[in-house]
Amino acid sequence: MSKKTLNQANLEKLGAEKLAALVMDLVQGNAALQRRARMELSAAHGPREVAADLRKRFASLRRATSFVDWRKQRALVKDLEGLLGMIETIIAPQDPDEAFELLWTFLQLAPSIHERTDDSNGAIGGVMSDAVDLIAEMSPGISRDPAALAERVLDAVAEAGYGEFDGIIPATAEALGQEGLEHLKRITQAWAEAPPTERELERYQSYGLMSSAEDSVRRNKEVTRSIILADVADAQGDVDAYMARYSAEQLTYGTIAPDVARRLLDVGRVDEACDIVTRARAAEDGKSFGMFRYDLDAIFEECLERQGKSEDLKAHLWTTFEQTLSAPCLRKYLTLQPDFDDVEAEEAALDFAEAYPHLGAAIGFLVDWPARDRAARVVLARAEELDGNSYHTLTTAADALEAGHPLAATLMRRAMVLDTLTGGKSKRYRHAARHLAECRACDAAIEDYGDRHSHAQFLEALKQDHGRKHGFWRLVDP
Repeated sequence: MSKKTLNQANLEKLGAEKLAALVMDLVQGNAALQRRARMELSAAHGPREVAADLRKRFASLRRATSFVDWRKQRALVKDLEGLLGMIETIIAPQDPDEAFELLWTFLQLAPSIHERTDDSNGAIGGVMSDAVDLIAEMSPGISRDPAALAERVLDAVAEAGYGEFDGIIPATAEALGQEGLEHLKRITQAWAEAPPTERELERYQSYGLMSSAEDSVRRNKEVTRSIILADVADAQGDVDAYMARYSAEQLTYGTIAPDVARRLLDVGRVDEACDIVTRARAAEDGKSFGMFRYDLDAIFEECLERQGKSEDLKAHLWTTFEQTLSAPCLRKYLTLQPDFDDVEAEEAALDFAEAYPHLGAAIGFLVDWPARDRAARVVLARAEELDGNSYHTLTTAADALEAGHPLAATLMRRAMVLDTLTGGKSKRYRHAARHLAECRACDAAIEDYGDRHSHAQFLEALKQDHGRKHGFWRLVDP
């Protein structure tokens, strides 16, 4: 390795004096780097110095009011991650209680930060979630009065407007212990049943809602109580308390049934879990779009396994495969076949996939299985059905088939080129130009185009039909 390569070992050879000068040059005019350098200097003097600097930085973030646009948001996220890193590596090992307090204060910054950023990509929320995860790691080592901690948790969850304290009950469960968890249940019930305070009413009056502020406060409290009690029930291993938050109808919802059934399975109540999932699957069957069916099916399959209903499980797996071309279902189905029968069953499944009505799904499945000879055969046989707008599927498939089946790869790429040009999708011109170049690269490997256009003929036809799309042709290599 060159002695000039920029790495830690070579930089260490420069010596402290030169490195210090280099750092001073780099931090000039860069507030973020200056803060980082000061934090590192504080670290050299111990965790108390770092904690003091962290609190100053938290106060600065809380006071800030300027909007952080997308260009500056990455730097803000990096700054927040750096603050968490300081707590985790410097404070927590020596003083878990101080680290806990700093993390709590960090989470309380969320409203002021969210109010001046657009966190549509979830980056800031992700940092807040990391802080909760750190609290979970530290929970066994912190010493807090269980009742006082429970009251702090309720206040935090009740006030959180951006989900920053989501997961805080599981995170603090060990620190709360049974005493704290029971206290949290009691005070949550009392809080939810208490009349709305003037402060709570004022908050909802400012939202301009159709319903009264009092009704809005009560509904919000009911939802929050349900979430808190469910988390407490989980922490205490009380499945019945977790289920009690839902009505019989709600237990048939695809968003709810899998979680409830999982908890029942975990405590060995297999028949109850299977009953809940069966009723939920029946309810989902009546819906046009069962977006939660995957979770339901996964739990249902485990229920059948635990009940020893192997024939029912095989029937379910095959039916699901026929409906969706699910590779995991087929693999599981094949493992349940007697010795040597799995080979015949696999061939039957691949035959079925070749004839599957949705061509894109068939190609994707056969490429991924992998059964690439079959995938190429499907493309050649049903080329007229190719949907060039399914570019994710076709691009992946063309790349996979190019070496062994260049004609099939070319036909898929042609479909994408034609879809782009016929539809005038100018934002995809650069992709279409790349696909055309890939078609040209495959041309020499294709011995026989059959009754299809050669590359030269296809190119000429494109020029005749789309010659005026100059934005595309400027991107095409001569």
